[in-house]
Amino acid sequence: MSREDILVQAARKLDISLSEIQVEQFIKYYEILVEWNSFMNLTGITEYEEVVVKHFVDSLLIVKSFDLSSVESLIDVGTGAGFPGIPLKIIYPDINVVLLDSLNKRIKFLNEVINQLELTKIETIHGRAEDFGRDKKYREKFDLCVSRAVANLATLSEYCIPFVKKNGYFIPFKSGKIADEVEEAKIAVKVLGGRLEEVKPLMLPNTNIERSFVIIHKVENTKKIYPRSAGKPSKEPLK
Repeated sequence: MSREDILVQAARKLDISLSEIQVEQFIKYYEILVEWNSFMNLTGITEYEEVVVKHFVDSLLIVKSFDLSSVESLIDVGTGAGFPGIPLKIIYPDINVVLLDSLNKRIKFLNEVINQLELTKIETIHGRAEDFGRDKKYREKFDLCVSRAVANLATLSEYCIPFVKKNGYFIPFKSGKIADEVEEAKIAVKVLGGRLEEVKPLMLPNTNIERSFVIIHKVENTKKIYPRSAGKPSKEPLK
């Protein structure tokens, strides 16, 4: 099966129909990812079909748990190699997207992807979520914040919820059994102005990998003292 067909069929499992341009963008993204991965650590997965399923389709799986059609602005916190932000941008080209990462080498990679894919209305920012979450340009400016970052939900909530507008949503991508983690994060979510609406478990198509999407609705503005200074949210999660 051709690369194009593999991609089209994988997207179809999520009821997503890819245009020719979108197919080209995903394949180009894959090629740049593998090329740059040869001299910097972006991903442990480089085989084409695996990247399609475990990075591209995984990034898009959120469409099965949340309607993005009314989202105008999105921030991806701790985006790494651009997941889920860039796949979502390819599928929803009209959304204004910001990709945040703390490593400058990754930002350079992301800028290369953006340029080569000719993506517009997308920006990369280099730094820590704790700092940008206090910046008026980014604080409480987004309809949706997403993150595939591997951090405890209480910590991740303090990184992410300050970016979300009142009535917006924070939806982290989580793996495996997360009931205890969600329970332990309830106080943090509430303190930061969020309300835990539901946890939606989904299977990644053609795998035995379980994903959980934690749907957090922001119902109040975040108090000015949050996020706390760099390092605090991870060392001393809100409880």
